Amino acid sequence: MLSHLTFIVHDLKKATLFFETIFGAKEVYSSGEEQFSIAAEKFFLIDDLWIAIMQGEALPTKTYNHVAFKIQESEYDIYLSKIEQLGLEIKAGRERIAGEGHSIYFYDFDNHLFELHTGTLCERLKKYNAL
Repeated sequence: MLSHLTFIVHDLKKATLFFETIFGAKEVYSSGEEQFSIAAEKFFLIDDLWIAIMQGEALPTKTYNHVAFKIQESEYDIYLSKIEQLGLEIKAGRERIAGEGHSIYFYDFDNHLFELHTGTLCERLKKYNAL
């Protein structure tokens, strides 16, 4: 079972803006001057998912390694607008099979790639098996 995800970020304030704006994350901890870990950090909840951000150097390059979050098809344009408002880089998605769902791929301020996907694993496997 997944416990939490940790992202190393150059600027805790910008990363906070990112997670709160895009995902509606709720900050539940900020180390401030007291550091119990290897660097200043903040914890957030996205629903029940614990996200940690820790002060450090941004990733030097962009890759396809990513974290995908499930969204509803009806929320697609809402999320796209949030991403555009923050001026984040949107990556062209891959070719899809009809009925597999839609995705928005975008980088945060530290070169982490995120995906917002409208489909499910069951839907994808059903489409793949039908081919």
